[in-house]
Order: sequence, then structure tokens, then C-alpha cells
Amino acid sequence: VQLVESGGGLVQAGGSLRLSCAASGSTFNVNAMVWYRQAPGKQRELVAAITSGGTNYADSVKGRFTISRDNAKNTMYLQMNSLKPEDTAVYYCNARSDYDITLDYWGQGTQVTVSS
Repeated sequence: VQLVESGGGLVQAGGSLRLSCAASGSTFNVNAMVWYRQAPGKQRELVAAITSGGTNYADSVKGRFTISRDNAKNTMYLQMNSLKPEDTAVYYCNARSDYDITLDYWGQGTQVTVSS
């Protein structure tokens, strides 16, 4: 499975961006798709996840970010609204199986920078 993120960029505080993660290859065993982010000097953190059971979000982004997926296009999205400078990070797409730990795929990351 190959994952390619897009949609990052520079935006002012209060603005919006939509990230995309396009998956190719054999994705039928993947049951979870997740957005992570990593800010300079910080550990990578989960931002939002989507599975067949629903969605979940980090407390820091609840009410501002929305994760979704289009199965027909094999693409996952992260709509980010009301962006804050502390949202600045490299955002990574992850696709994995919760039933087979060997099925764990990552994109290359896309930079999101929020200016104050």
C-alpha cells in the first residue's frame, strides 16, 4: 500500500486547509486510517482516526478538524478549520490493520504551517 498526502501549506491563524491521503495498492485488509502529526521537538501524536466503528479525535482538535474517507477514491481527508499556530506540524497519513500488525503503512508527510 502506498500513501500520498497532499494539501499542506501556509495559512494564517483562523484559516482552513484540507489534507488528502490517497491510497494505492491492496487496501482491503486495512481497517483503520489515521492522521498523525509531529511538531519540531515533539513526539508524533494522533490527530484523528477513522475505522468502520466511527471516528475519534485528539482533544486539541475536537470541534475544529473533521476526518472522512471516500472509499470509491481510496482517499482519506482531514478538514482543518479554525487553525492555530500550535497546529503547525508535519502531518502524516497512516493506514493499518488492527488485526495484523505487519500491515502498517505511512505516507511521506505534508507540512502545515499556521502563522499568527
